[in-house]
Amino acid sequence: MSLRPTLETRKATPTMEGAGVHLHRAFGFQDPSELDPFLLFDDFRNDVPDHYLQGFPWHPHRGIETITYVLNGSVDHGDSLGNTGSLGAGDVQWMTAGSGILHQEMPKGNASGQMHGFQLWANLPSSLKMTAPRYQDVEGKEIPEIIDDDGTRVKVIVGSFWGKSGPVDGIAADPQYLDVYVPAGVKKTLPVDTYRRAFAYVFEGSGAFTDAADPTGVLLEKEVDGAELNIRDMSGDRTLVRFGTGDSVTVQAGEQGVRFLLISGAPIQEPVAWHGPIVMNTQAELQQAMRDLRNGTFIKAAH
Repeated sequence: MSLRPTLETRKATPTMEGAGVHLHRAFGFQDPSELDPFLLFDDFRNDVPDHYLQGFPWHPHRGIETITYVLNGSVDHGDSLGNTGSLGAGDVQWMTAGSGILHQEMPKGNASGQMHGFQLWANLPSSLKMTAPRYQDVEGKEIPEIIDDDGTRVKVIVGSFWGKSGPVDGIAADPQYLDVYVPAGVKKTLPVDTYRRAFAYVFEGSGAFTDAADPTGVLLEKEVDGAELNIRDMSGDRTLVRFGTGDSVTVQAGEQGVRFLLISGAPIQEPVAWHGPIVMNTQAELQQAMRDLRNGTFIKAAH
């Protein structure tokens, strides 16, 4: 077993998107090679309806795939191809924008006014940038959940894990997307394919992701250039944990347990030309997309 080191932990940053949706961004619009094939990750969580009800009105996408995972409330969506629907608590949608789509996403709170969900952007390789758009809507009841003897629970949204496969398939990044809960005081090691980039996003409780320099979890500190560095700091709510290479990650749950998304995917390693919701390989392709938007030829595919 080769334990993945923790390269970095950082808090998600408050920002606004759409028509004034208050959210926290774990990464995005910076170095696209950092977590290749993933480009952006947003945590849209709020209990103030005025901070999310204006939603994300009509906007374009090309060259990427987006996965939306709803925990509380719902998200109504519609697109330029005539698709409409609503994602409820526990539901997932994977949208392949491909050659181009215009869509809108309008969050609604639950009975208490709470809204919580995540959106992840995954890049498409050059060979699939102009593929036909498609949606995969998955109800929460279709997502397998594994409960281990120590109380660890894993929902397998995409990919395969511990003998179960998630219901979303045919994704270019061939990702693994897991919703993991580890009970208080439990230490858990989870396998991750060696050849994938991987990160965790903590959104409930706290946990220490054990450093490779401390595989037993016994050491609390080490020295780096003469300075003490705590390698067992607990990662709490809205924390991104970026991992190095290896075939597993280990987490020690804190006093309230820890719940996090564990996401990995095969890097594409291609040039990225990126402007807002459009991600291509070259500036020329990006400029063509903008021309298509201006002259009404952005949508290339119908049903």
